[in-house]
Amino acid sequence: SWPAAAAAPAAQVLPALQAALAANAADAVKTAAASNEIAPQPMGTLLAALLGAFLGGLLLNLMPCVFPILAIKVLGFARQAGNRSAHRQAGLAYTAGVMLSFLALGGAMLALRAAGAGLGWGFQLQSPAVVAVLAALFTLIGLNLVGVFEFMRTVPSSVCSAQAKHPIANDFLSGVLAVVIASPCTAPFMGASLGFAIGLPAGQALLLFAALGFGLALPYLVAGFVPAIAWLLPKPGPWMSTLRKLLAFPMFATVAWLVWVLGQQTGIDGAGTLLALLVCLSAIVWALTLRGRSRLVIATVLIGFTVVLTSAIGRNVLTTVEPAKLASAAGSKEARWQPWSAERVAELASDGRPVFIDFTAAWCVTCQYNKKTTLSDTELLAAFDDKKVAMLRADWTRRDPAITAALTALGRSGVPVYVLQAPGKPPVVLTEILGKDEVRAALAAL
Repeated sequence: SWPAAAAAPAAQVLPALQAALAANAADAVKTAAASNEIAPQPMGTLLAALLGAFLGGLLLNLMPCVFPILAIKVLGFARQAGNRSAHRQAGLAYTAGVMLSFLALGGAMLALRAAGAGLGWGFQLQSPAVVAVLAALFTLIGLNLVGVFEFMRTVPSSVCSAQAKHPIANDFLSGVLAVVIASPCTAPFMGASLGFAIGLPAGQALLLFAALGFGLALPYLVAGFVPAIAWLLPKPGPWMSTLRKLLAFPMFATVAWLVWVLGQQTGIDGAGTLLALLVCLSAIVWALTLRGRSRLVIATVLIGFTVVLTSAIGRNVLTTVEPAKLASAAGSKEARWQPWSAERVAELASDGRPVFIDFTAAWCVTCQYNKKTTLSDTELLAAFDDKKVAMLRADWTRRDPAITAALTALGRSGVPVYVLQAPGKPPVVLTEILGKDEVRAALAAL
């Protein structure tokens, strides 16, 4: 899915918003205080920030981490082909789920930061427990799509009845899930707006989060109200069963990504334990689809085995380990990267050396795409060497108050963030979808 991220247009920060960020940069950490101590921003600056948030949410639909949710929505849209009323209701419910979730997540982040917690956008995936729960959830969704089980046959009849009476609840919940899984991504325009939101009064900040959510939900909302889009889909038929099974694989790919993320946080033991528990979960779900006495016997044995396994090694999933040391083999592309610290930046500045900082995280798909493409380009790395630029990597996979404070000081609240700074010059913050030409131009200006 990564190449799709490259299709997202590179975007500079809106001028009015950039000016506000620059004005606030000196005391950005202080602006995370309680909202009643923060002065509202002028209407022009706020409108620029709202536009940036809306465009960021719209472009978020092009980010790879959103693809699994869009797959679910495509399947739901196809099932309701020809039912315009259902399309409209589904679009409104999905939009409500997205916007309310963005407001809740943004409000929680603002409240926690006001209380002194060092959090930023995507903070929930810094928790191994959240990553493990999401991996289990997407495993269940994948098993359901591939036909291992049906929700209607495994939940109480009262729940099935409620679902039949209120089908839009599914669309609302898919909007909630979209926000949970999309929040680690940062699209063009989005980073500056989120960083700016941290320094706003609560009311204005929540407006930015609402604009971001509306941008994310808009394509599906439009699809629900424009009949021409529905006409592009073939009539319901056997192809829908094939499509449903095909869409299970993006879910399993998401599970693979989440297991990898957990491995970055808890090591190989944590990732291996999670895989083992996901296999047990899949076996239990399968057992519950059996009939007669075999269902009770096999399911009981599997549940008991899972309980024993969890008590024996389950702690590995929640136990974080120190980040692995960066590769140091001679000639390795990773050897040039040094761990970031404010002290190291100050030391290099005193030596007169320019610094390039990669603020990244394992759970940030855009970060990994940029790392494998632009930041691995041999010619570009040679250009860094020609300018004697020190390359530092700030890994935000785990919670790190120092990195959070550095991001806040740059007017950002999430990753990726790329900064090129030279002694005596203001830092240059590059775009989220990092382009080689953009980096070369920044290096040429040193």
